[in-house]
Amino acid sequence: MRTLIEARGLTKTFGATPALRGVDLDVSTGESVAVMGPSGSGKTTLLHVLAGITRPDAGTVRLHRGAGVVDLGAAGEKRRSELRRTSFGFVFQQGLLVPELTVLENVALPLLLNGVARTDAAAEALRLLASLGIGETGERRVGELSGGQQQRVAIARAQAVRPAVVFADEPTGALDSVTSGEVMTALLASTVNSGRALIVVTHDEAVAARCGRVLRMRDGMVVAESGAPAPAAAGEQEPVR
Repeated sequence: MRTLIEARGLTKTFGATPALRGVDLDVSTGESVAVMGPSGSGKTTLLHVLAGITRPDAGTVRLHRGAGVVDLGAAGEKRRSELRRTSFGFVFQQGLLVPELTVLENVALPLLLNGVARTDAAAEALRLLASLGIGETGERRVGELSGGQQQRVAIARAQAVRPAVVFADEPTGALDSVTSGEVMTALLASTVNSGRALIVVTHDEAVAARCGRVLRMRDGMVVAESGAPAPAAAGEQEPVR
């Protein structure tokens, strides 16, 4: 395992309200990290800053890919947008799938946006759906699926570009406990078990317990941490994408 994300001194304020106050965090490949805390504690802001969606007011987020290191705070919007398309995957509470598209088209969409041929994108989308146990849903519309099936589709879509990191914001928040467990199993299997990193924002202690590390936030700071961070190892790394 090696360091993938290195964040130091992250500060972010919205108006007069501090959302992050000097947060430090390292995340390694093959690691799962849950971020917990009450509403307004800064956990979603932290996820957005780590993913390059929001720029911090101060501090740095460095993505280590191969021999290169990308400073997300210093990168322009075009570069950060490229990283969100190629190196990061996202799973949200409501899935945010496109209802007008079929399941297969939803999963293939990130690949098509990256210039992959339609037939190749469709084949990869079908493979991902099958790996998550929902290969038979490919021609259905999103509205025809259960909540758990929709989240599996969202996980497949997040994995389509083989991202280094998957960010999940309350991915089981709208699901019952049984379906929540099934979705977390699928999410962990498709990320951590494949050598990718997973960062999950959640209110659910059962979800957090499935992760290797749990960070607890309050008032924009990490106030407690349980579980050991994965050790970083030297060696050849993937090229920056």
